Amino acid sequence: MTDMHAAPAEPGPKPTGGAGAGADGPRGTGRFLARAAAVTAALTAAGSLCGLLRDQVIAQLFGADADTDAFLVAWTVPELASTLLIEDAMALVLVPAFSVALSLRETGHRGGTVHTPGPDPVRELVRTTLPRLSLWLAGAGVALALAAPFLVRAMAPGLTDPGTAVDCMRLVSLNVVTFGAAGYCSALLRAHRSFVAPAAIYVTYNAAIIASMLAGHSAWGVRSAAVGVAVGGALMVAVQLPAFFRRLPAVRRDCAAGNRRRRGAANLTLLTFGMLAPVTIFALSRQAQVFYERFLASSLPAGAISHLNYAQKVAQMPMVLSLMVCTVTFPVVARAMADGEPERARRRVERDLGLVGVVVLLGTAYVVACAPQIVQLLFERGEFGPRDTADTASVMRVYSCGLLGHSLVGALARPFFSGIRPGWYPAVAMGAGLAVTGAVGAATVGPWGVHGIAAANAAGITTTALLLMRGLGAHVIAIDVRAVTKGLLRLLLAAAAAAAAGWAAARVPDAPLPATVVGGVTVLLVFASVALLVRASEVAQLLTALGRRLVHVR
Repeated sequence: MTDMHAAPAEPGPKPTGGAGAGADGPRGTGRFLARAAAVTAALTAAGSLCGLLRDQVIAQLFGADADTDAFLVAWTVPELASTLLIEDAMALVLVPAFSVALSLRETGHRGGTVHTPGPDPVRELVRTTLPRLSLWLAGAGVALALAAPFLVRAMAPGLTDPGTAVDCMRLVSLNVVTFGAAGYCSALLRAHRSFVAPAAIYVTYNAAIIASMLAGHSAWGVRSAAVGVAVGGALMVAVQLPAFFRRLPAVRRDCAAGNRRRRGAANLTLLTFGMLAPVTIFALSRQAQVFYERFLASSLPAGAISHLNYAQKVAQMPMVLSLMVCTVTFPVVARAMADGEPERARRRVERDLGLVGVVVLLGTAYVVACAPQIVQLLFERGEFGPRDTADTASVMRVYSCGLLGHSLVGALARPFFSGIRPGWYPAVAMGAGLAVTGAVGAATVGPWGVHGIAAANAAGITTTALLLMRGLGAHVIAIDVRAVTKGLLRLLLAAAAAAAAGWAAARVPDAPLPATVVGGVTVLLVFASVALLVRASEVAQLLTALGRRLVHVR
């Protein structure tokens, strides 16, 4: 488990603003990380709930049919843009780069701290990277809008309504630019350990989609959702701009020391763009799973893409919550690597992996146990009927088998890219997982339909997670792979027992709400009990920390 009070003190200026103000020393840093994680968790949960509400509105207004399949093909664009430009590639490139720039700001030249004014490395990095990136993104957005008919035909050749998908794809092509700007702002803010504005972007994004659908569904149909996606992307930038400009240092006079800083920032810019290839290939390979799934599902009966989408959105919630701690601690790991302190990075990564395992496996057990009741409670209204509930719930259970792999890939990829010269190992590992997904999907989509697609996803991402675990300990940070693996296996055993018990308990009540509550309580109690019985240290430490906090509150 992650012990927030055990983290060593971070060098450099004290965090300012938000949850991080005044963190000082080991316990100060621990308190800052704990507060930052709590704030991020709250806003992430709010964003996820808004995402669920968004999917509920889609299900109620449009159901699961050819129109929703068409929109979801276009939805691939913001999904890919989010992966590349906000969550994965942009963050994995820029957070380490800004961390190094902050280190340059503090140390000046290698000889010691420079107190004379000069160009700030952070501002120099922004000056040299942001204009180029903006031009590339604008060009990509225009190209995407022009190529929409060809992309729809290539991505979903069996789609019954390609015209709707083309219209929606052209509307969301603007998100290439807005998501890029949002991801850039988020990277700079996270490197400065400012997490409130970046964590709030999905609340505003999903709220815009919901508002657009409610206002325009009668006139525009499912295209109203695409309009909301475009508007929401712009709001993701707007909500971060005030904090972004506050963290951007003022222009200073040049001097000899400033010239040295400028040269260091220029070298850093070259390295930053040099990082793009391995990180981008990794992120594209990861997102290619979604392309392949929708490609296969487009040949199945109408609604298959929609059922897979609804199942993924609900099942992924434990994964999203499990990775929030890595979002907070990624700048800490990147800064430790920039400062040449791999031991500090190792301790942080091992704690993060343990906590990720606890959160995602507990959530997986709950999803497996109560899948039909959860789907019925969330979606079964309007155009979404009992048959849709049964199909979505069964797919969700299969998809959940890969949730641990998804979380581990997200957690393990960050240390690989914490250094300024990342290698190609993560991209190769992701490619191997994608090959497994392709082979299993091709073999199972015929006999098993959408369930075979979900099984292929789980098999491929688990393969990637195992390869990344092995490679991280061997090549990047010397984590104790055997100890981490044993801890995860103990948690997996507890999750299996909790899922079985929760499934039995959830079958007793007739209504979905009490069934999800009874099943959830059962899963929690059994998971904790079995974890303690098999000596899963992460759960024991977590319960001890919660006990201390309750005593402190009293």
